[in-house]
Amino acid sequence: MNTTQQTARVGLFFLLGVALVWVTFETLSDGKIFAERTHTLIAGFDDLKELKNGDDVRQAGVKVGSVQLTRLAGRRAEAVLQIDPKVPIASDAVATIVMSGLIGGNYVAIDMGSNGAPSLPDGAEIRTASTPDLNTLMSEIGGLGKQLQDSLGSFSKAINGDGKAGGGIIQKLDKLVSDNSSRVDATMANLQEITGKINRGEGTLGKLVNDPKLHDELLAAVTDIRSTAAQAKEFVANAEGIMDQVKSGQGPLGTLVYDQKSADDLKASIANIRAVSDKLAKGEGTLGKLINDPGLYNSAQVTIKKVDRTLDGLSDSGPITAVGIVVNALF
Repeated sequence: MNTTQQTARVGLFFLLGVALVWVTFETLSDGKIFAERTHTLIAGFDDLKELKNGDDVRQAGVKVGSVQLTRLAGRRAEAVLQIDPKVPIASDAVATIVMSGLIGGNYVAIDMGSNGAPSLPDGAEIRTASTPDLNTLMSEIGGLGKQLQDSLGSFSKAINGDGKAGGGIIQKLDKLVSDNSSRVDATMANLQEITGKINRGEGTLGKLVNDPKLHDELLAAVTDIRSTAAQAKEFVANAEGIMDQVKSGQGPLGTLVYDQKSADDLKASIANIRAVSDKLAKGEGTLGKLINDPGLYNSAQVTIKKVDRTLDGLSDSGPITAVGIVVNALF
């Protein structure tokens, strides 16, 4: 019995030892018997902003790895990221350090990158971008508050004055109103008088406001103006049509402007007219002599006088005698 009990006790202690080793291993390996294969990426920043080992690495809000190591590399800080090999990271993806809350820790956020971009290999360096942290934001908010306080102080001095001569805007307005109270009263009285005349229909503006006939005439004038404008538009459209025809060489004017033969004929006609007028001015030809020779004019007057005298004597002579008289008078 003693041997059996001793054997049972040893077996029980052995089982308890194995269970304890198993629990310890599960705790240390995060419940995994064999560690999964991972690949690492290097992310360089000017400041890691309290990022520490074990912080999450997330993509689109989903955890895809963790921070394995943080270190200084020259004049920058580096975070070695341990990424799940099942999650490809695009070569143009960008990593940033993001706050998980006002009192929470930070984590590394990686964007999705462009579709179709190749994946980063193990040990490659990922592109990074800096984001303002809480301390920077609070500092900027503090500076903005100081600027706002200074602006409010300047505005208050402008409104209420700083105790020096002249005072602020309110004092100046009060003084301006006090010095010009009589003028303000007179102006208000004039305005009341003007509005009263308008209400009574006096003056041009009053008639325009109260007289419906004048209103109708004004509308008719506006209608006429619109009609005139429409006619002007139609005239401009017609003129544009004519110009288009001229430019395309259509119609008499277009032919005259763009047809070389017509232009040459017109030049020849003008030259002929000028030659005829020059001959007339010089007294050449029958018409030129008739216009410029005074002798022909005097001869014509003498002939007409002879005809008049001959016709006066026809009433007293016979036909044959009359013919002889006319011939004798003319020749």
